[in-house]
Amino acid sequence: MKVSVDRDLCYGSGECAFRVPSVFTVRDGFGAVLPGRVGTGGDPEVREAAEKCPSQAIMVTGSGGLRPGEAGGGSQSGSVEGGAE
Repeated sequence: MKVSVDRDLCYGSGECAFRVPSVFTVRDGFGAVLPGRVGTGGDPEVREAAEKCPSQAIMVTGSGGLRPGEAGGGSQSGSVEGGAE
């Protein structure tokens, strides 16, 4: 499963980076996924961060991922690696 941050929804609380600093960071005022960590969506801590994101900007996609409305959604993914996953 993949994890991404929708920059259109993120308002930069940093909650994701606080909860899972090994996966998330804050870059240019928005949450972002660290390089090489996009495939960590199956990690329970990452899924919890998605569920607890105050702006619901974290999207977990793939088999068993969170569906739109559960957490995240939108069109523009943010990762330090750049671009949509």
